[in-house]
Amino acid sequence: MKVIVGLGNPGEKYSKTKHNFGFWIIDSFLKNCSLKLKPGKGDYHYKKTDNYYLVKPISYMNNSGIALAQFINYFKISLDKILIVYDDIDLPLGLIKYKKKGGSGGHRGIESIIYHLNDDNFHRLRIGIATNEIMRPSEKYVLSSFHKSYSVDVDNTIKKSYDSIIYYLNDDIDKTMNEFNNK
Repeated sequence: MKVIVGLGNPGEKYSKTKHNFGFWIIDSFLKNCSLKLKPGKGDYHYKKTDNYYLVKPISYMNNSGIALAQFINYFKISLDKILIVYDDIDLPLGLIKYKKKGGSGGHRGIESIIYHLNDDNFHRLRIGIATNEIMRPSEKYVLSSFHKSYSVDVDNTIKKSYDSIIYYLNDDIDKTMNEFNNK
């Protein structure tokens, strides 16, 4: 069974920030499929369906690895069944990119996951958040909201990401990468 993990920061203060794109994708599943998350046996909320799990770590982004390790240990999930969905400042808004495994690319949430799992063999969906706004320092940029002029692009990116994950749930990572990377 595949697991979709959306990264973000908990709380109203962060709910509309670019860094919460992973949470927004999980929220789109909850809305489109009429699902609700429930507390897990650790720092995460989740929903198990017949075909997949949805997971939101409720620790902060930089501690995502702790929550994911708790989830994996409790449910005995293989790492190659995990898809981490997160924002990527190195990709332009609207571009999504699947990746099989690898380094963190400087993303603190992914760094935490690699550190706490002692492995990088999990799938990723990187969602571009780069715009024409000043993006440095990056910590300030990712913890700010998109300007309202980007709202259509944000909505389209959420839909594109959601649709691509539906495809991923019904196929493998290689076919998903071929179908959605660089489009």
